[in-house]
Amino acid sequence: MELLFYSLAGIIVIVVIAVSRKSIVAGMEARSDINRENKPGDTEEGIEDITNENIEKTNEQVKIINQIDDLILIVDKFKNIKFFNNSAKKKFGENNLNKHVATLLRVPDLLQNIDLVLLKKETITMDLELSSPSFQFFKVHLFSGPTSYVDDPDSVVLFLKDLTDIIKAQRFKSDFVANVSHELKTPLVSIKGFLETISGHAKDDLEAQKKFIPIMLEQADRMESLIKDLLSLSKIELEEHIQPQDKVNLKEILNNVEDIHQKNLKPFEFKNNIKDDFFIKGDHEKLIEVFSNIIDNSIKYSDKNKKIEINCGQGNGKVIGDSYTVSIKDNGIGIPTEQIPRITEIFFRVDAAKSKKVGGTGLGMAIVKHIVNQHRGELEIKSEAQSGTEIKVHFSKF
Repeated sequence: MELLFYSLAGIIVIVVIAVSRKSIVAGMEARSDINRENKPGDTEEGIEDITNENIEKTNEQVKIINQIDDLILIVDKFKNIKFFNNSAKKKFGENNLNKHVATLLRVPDLLQNIDLVLLKKETITMDLELSSPSFQFFKVHLFSGPTSYVDDPDSVVLFLKDLTDIIKAQRFKSDFVANVSHELKTPLVSIKGFLETISGHAKDDLEAQKKFIPIMLEQADRMESLIKDLLSLSKIELEEHIQPQDKVNLKEILNNVEDIHQKNLKPFEFKNNIKDDFFIKGDHEKLIEVFSNIIDNSIKYSDKNKKIEINCGQGNGKVIGDSYTVSIKDNGIGIPTEQIPRITEIFFRVDAAKSKKVGGTGLGMAIVKHIVNQHRGELEIKSEAQSGTEIKVHFSKF
């Protein structure tokens, strides 16, 4: 099925190129005939008719290409972008015409293959993997020009099929087996052991049952939380390359987070200092998840009566353009400086015993990192052991 799709996609582009080239040649021949005949009175009208016809054909071709979900770019012999369809504009931005293709796709193999297509006039297919601003994977077909958009025979059409979701799903499967099997093994072994005990020699021992059943329920709750966070993380990772587009208010989001954790925040000296509206481009529910996880960590890893404080203000250049920065600061147990770079790794815990005691899954900060990446934001963590933690999240203004 996938091979058939690629074949059809390739045929579409080749047909468009062929029709475009034919239109150009026909137009040039017709215009030459008119120039040769040079009949008074009808020369200007003839040229106008031919020009209009070519424009109409070109417009129809543009409409067709702009309806394709895949990315299409056309570059000249200098690798400057001379055309890109609507899908490519949505992916890379509007203002890239006449820029070098390396400003969007800085991949040496791609640049080399463009040179080969220009030299040999042959079609080349390659895999293209990007890691910034988030992981993306494309199957790229490179065709030789010319086209109706670039009249130069030394031009190349780039047809990019986005396979990010498929590749992420494949990689997640292997990561899931490697990491989750270990995390699920401990509570499963515990539950199985207690069940064997109360169904065996302790089946009539009510005291043993009263002791073991609450522990089994606790382990079952731990497994449920783990599975819930894993499902959330997998969904976020698959969607990470798609930047949210809604206008959301950080003040409203953090007020909602405060309401969610109101009961657990009562024993602490909590202050939400956000009084003004701060609008960014984002996903309301996912941002609630970000700040809910951060606040939840402050609650779990701080002693009662300690301060937890939220602030928001102008950014400090961590992201491109004008930005806002949300700061959540606590006076908890903190994180050793050397372990801060690992805090967003899946299943990494600074204090494994403490984490399991308070019900942590080791996935909260990984979820935070991926959602912030999806929003094209920046995560900043400042902490020292026994001196509290400050987590800053930087977002571009709407």
